[in-house]
Amino acid sequence: MARPATIYKVSLQLADLDRSVYETLQVTAAQHPSETAERLVTRLLALAVFSEPELTFTKGLSATDEPDLWVKGPDGRVRFWVEVGLPDADRILKACRHAERVALLACGRLFFSWSQQHLPKLEKAANLTVVTIDQALIAALAEQLERSVNWSITITEGTMYLTAGTVTHETAVQIKAGSL
Repeated sequence: MARPATIYKVSLQLADLDRSVYETLQVTAAQHPSETAERLVTRLLALAVFSEPELTFTKGLSATDEPDLWVKGPDGRVRFWVEVGLPDADRILKACRHAERVALLACGRLFFSWSQQHLPKLEKAANLTVVTIDQALIAALAEQLERSVNWSITITEGTMYLTAGTVTHETAVQIKAGSL
């Protein structure tokens, strides 16, 4: 019998001064049995960085033809496609052909080699935004991850301040392609 997903209750107090987004995001996030804590943390950070009304998690790893998050229009078409990690450039370019907007929170231990190979191909897509966040922050948050996540996130002038418990982390939100 397959292991069930691990469920996380998430509350994100978001103040994105760069985009004038101020809201409290209350979501339930399911961690697939094969998903790492770092990947789950990255999905939560993507929810904050690209926050907009109706942005929701998809089936994730169990649905290979879906992004990690999306906004679907009333007609069922994908308006906003959000990926995390280091996907193949062809997957992202295909998403750019089918969705109005596409965003990628690119991160992972192999980011440097991935960026040399894939970023030149992705920079040509007009409807794509590629953002990075420090991998050390993601690893630190993954180590502290609890089933009830309460983060306060402030983004200003390209810097993210994330408070989890009594610890505040700081990292740059670097735009590698497109714009937020």
